[in-house]
Parts: sequence; structure tokens; C-alpha cells
Amino acid sequence: MIHPQNISIEDYSYDLPDERIAKFPLEQRDSSKLLVYKQGEIGEDVFRNICNHLPEELLMVFNNTKVIQARLLFHKETGAHIEIFCLSPSQPADYALAFQAQKHCVWQCMLGNAKKWKEGPLTKEIEVRGKKVLLKAEREGENDRTVNIDFSWEDPDVCFADILDDGGVLPIPPYLKRETQESDKTTYQTVYSKIKGSVAAPTAGLHFTEAVFQKLKEHHIWCEEVTLHVGAGTFQPVKSDTIGGHEMHTEVISVNRSAIVNIKEHLGRIVAVGTTSVRTMESLYYFGILLHQHPNAQADELTVPQWMPYEKDYDISVEQSLQNILDYLDRNHLPSFKAATQIIIAPGYEFKIVKAMVTNFHQPQNTLMLLVAAFVGEDWKRIYDYALSHDFRFLSYGDSSLLMPKGL
Repeated sequence: MIHPQNISIEDYSYDLPDERIAKFPLEQRDSSKLLVYKQGEIGEDVFRNICNHLPEELLMVFNNTKVIQARLLFHKETGAHIEIFCLSPSQPADYALAFQAQKHCVWQCMLGNAKKWKEGPLTKEIEVRGKKVLLKAEREGENDRTVNIDFSWEDPDVCFADILDDGGVLPIPPYLKRETQESDKTTYQTVYSKIKGSVAAPTAGLHFTEAVFQKLKEHHIWCEEVTLHVGAGTFQPVKSDTIGGHEMHTEVISVNRSAIVNIKEHLGRIVAVGTTSVRTMESLYYFGILLHQHPNAQADELTVPQWMPYEKDYDISVEQSLQNILDYLDRNHLPSFKAATQIIIAPGYEFKIVKAMVTNFHQPQNTLMLLVAAFVGEDWKRIYDYALSHDFRFLSYGDSSLLMPKGL
């Protein structure tokens, strides 16, 4: 087996015509097509019938993150347009506290048309609950990809969540090649989104409706939620020849203690909805290993490095690893586990928790494509060939697949 760092990204490419990219969602979320891959066999159905392809007594895990209106558009007196794309909070670093911040906060951001912003603050007038609020943005330190932006405003009754909700623009994927529309505020959120923080939707979840959830309940399929805030890196193609040259973005996860207990009790019968749910649950195993090695680690010391799964074989069972997390929460009287992961899941990865997944069809030569290939092996080519030849719609607003390489 070739080491994942030496994998050539060209081997995970395919021809995706622009007309196969769904620019808008279907009117009915659950009327999308569903490709069903089970133990090498490929078929198709309508998404609302997903229960017909699943046995009872499964645990289906969803990412309940909510997409924020992260794009702030500023206009300079010179006429130049500057876009500030809020990625993650720096001061305070906690998402909930950052959204509640009054009068001031700092975020890591990406800049559009940065060359036109040499110095000085940018200002933007925003109307919040009928009041005009002047938002000021100033550049602080920067690194290769992001800039720290210091935001300030005078009104103490306005929090940063209000600023984004009333002054920001929802960041739909760039490959849609269109402006955000009012309808995207609804259609680019899952019906179960709760926790603000993502700059991209966990799109496999866009197909679920209340009617589908009712069918899951009737079918004795239990639902659980985790949170991973999706970063802009999810759209980044792998630009290096081999994936060893690609640096994964770090994403914050949060999993309630009760969810970890539920996952532990359902090992062997877990379906992940979306690649973000996969990354969250698979990262849990490695967090448990980190806590086995450093039981008294602080929260800011708990990050799963990109290549940790491939560095060695760990002789700790999944059950014990999850128990390590539960013990950590109990020792520290914490209701939920919060940490950061940089994990990359590529061919050669051994899945610890996820046995089946629901996922959309991804761009060629990106890390989500690698994750799917890691899950189904070389059959990813057959799956994508089938989808292309059977009129499936691709990417965020497209159709989905149910992948069960070993059955359930």
C-alpha cells in the first residue's frame, strides 16, 4: 500500500462538465436522486426512499452546524470594492462568545481585492433592528492565507451575530458562478441547522426533510447530532502533485457527552450524513488516543494532526478511546467535548467508527474526493461513472449517494 502522502492527486480526477453542476436546488429537497452503493452493487432511487435501503436499529449522525452570512462587502471612497470573508474567530476564539461580542471582536478572514486596501480602516453602515450601526474594520497581523481583522462598532446593544445577520452575505460555493440570492438563505441551510459557525453547508444534509425524519423514526433509525464548523478550505483543490504537499485546514468540533455515549453504544451500526460528520466521528478515535497519552491535556492542546492516523498502528480499541473522552469530560465536569481537527482521510485510511455514509458528488482532485475513495476503494470510479451516465446532478446543490461498501 502506497503511503497516503505519496498519492498522486491526478489519480482522483474525472471530467465534470459545467452543465452537470447543479446551480440551484430542486424545489423539493427530498425529490433528489439517490445513488445506492452496497457491497459493490450500484442502483438508484429517490432520496425520500432512503429508509428502504437501510436496516433498522441504526444510528444516523448529522452535523448541525449553521452557515453564517460571512461575506462583508465594503466600498471605499475611491470606488474600490473590498470583500472581507470571516472564517473563524480569534478574539474571543470561541464561536459562541464571538457571536455574542459587543462593540469589538477579531476574526481570521480572507480578503477579496486586498491590493486596493493598503492602509487605514474600512467602514460600512449597517441597519440593525431599524438602527444604523457604523462597522469599522482594521487589518492586523496576517499569514499566508488569512488576515486578522479587528471589527468595532459603538452600539452596545448590537452583537457581532447581528452585524453578520443584517450586514453580511451568505457565502455560496464559488463554483456555482452566480451571486447569492435571497432563496439561498433557506435552501443552503439544512432543516436541522442550529449552531452558527460554518462558511459552507454540510451539503449531504440538504436532502433531508421533516417527512424523511419521520420515516427514519418509523424505521427505528435513531438520529444524533455533532458539530463541525466547515471552513473555506473545503473548497480548496489539492494543488500539489502529491497530497503530502497539501496542508489541511483546521476545523473546530463539538460533541455532547450524550452523543459520544450514543455513538459508543452503536458501534458497527453508524451512518454518517456528510463528510463533515465522518471527519468529526473519525477524529474522536484519535482524540481518545491523545487523551490516553496525555490524560490531563488542556482543551487548546487537543488537536488531531493531519497525518496522525498514518503514523503508526494504535493498539487502543474504539470503545476504550471513546471512554477516554467520556472520562476526560467527567474529570473536568464538561457537558461536551470541544477540540480541533486537521485530519485528512485518504486511501489507506482505516475507518474506525463510520460504517456507511450519505454524501453528495464532489469536485475532482479535492480532499472530499479522497475521503470517498478511502471509503469505497477503486469503486469510486464506477460510482462516479454511473452518476455521470445516469443524469445525476453534482456538487453542493446536486444529488446524493448512500455508500455501504460492507453492508450494514
